[in-house]
Amino acid sequence: MKILVTGGAGFIGTNLIKQLLENNHEVHSLDDYEIGTKDNHIDGCNYIEGDITQLDFMDGTEFDLVYHLAALSRIQPSFNNPSETFRVNTLGTQKVAEWCRLFDVKMVYSGSSSKHHDPHQSPYAFSKFMGEEICKHYRKVFGTKIEITRFYNVYGPYEIIDGDWAAVIGIWRRQVRDGDKITIVGDGEQRRDFTHVVDIVDGLIKIGLGNAEHEDAWELGSGKNYSINEVYRMFRDKFKVECEYLPDQPGNYRKTLRENNHALSELGWSPKDRLREYINSL
Repeated sequence: MKILVTGGAGFIGTNLIKQLLENNHEVHSLDDYEIGTKDNHIDGCNYIEGDITQLDFMDGTEFDLVYHLAALSRIQPSFNNPSETFRVNTLGTQKVAEWCRLFDVKMVYSGSSSKHHDPHQSPYAFSKFMGEEICKHYRKVFGTKIEITRFYNVYGPYEIIDGDWAAVIGIWRRQVRDGDKITIVGDGEQRRDFTHVVDIVDGLIKIGLGNAEHEDAWELGSGKNYSINEVYRMFRDKFKVECEYLPDQPGNYRKTLRENNHALSELGWSPKDRLREYINSL
């Protein structure tokens, strides 16, 4: 198959492209490198530098599938620049959906587990909520082949460590590297469904290359959650590092946990709890 991955130089995109190439697909990446990096390039992929809101410069006549992963994907930075968050996450999704409609290409959209919380808690959550609604609109009105996924707290190889776009595991890896204390936002009792990227990639491939359809969205979470304090103790056991608590932040949900088992029952997807093993491997 000829496959386009938007955000292909990012964390999840790089892991996905690596597996697609191993499965002998023709893979192209579109990335503006605001978050992704050329250090993530995988031999065999055709990397195109560009903005998803200008996707119409590409001819899609020979493409079979688009994995739409490109997004500004963190809650806290979205408060600093809501306009850019909406431009990329909402308008960008509409542009990709329209491109898929015009060229009759199947699209797999990377949604967010923030769907299950008040979307008005952050620009990020609302922009991803609107992205889902756009996908459902194109699916219902135009018959565009679109499958929606929702990710839960993804971690693993190629995760971001430096800068504003790092998630908690990446932030803590940087703090360990730099000899700093680990910072815990809030009381640390908020719980997260940490899902290894290898399981996310497996789910994405099953959804993109298979024929199963979901009227709502495929939930890609491990099905087990840990408190941030529990994860800190895994880091402490491994690295002998201390922590410090910071004031809570807007949009900091109390709990994420996979909402249903449809991906397991209908796709044969079988995620594993790999968190402690991964931390011990660092």
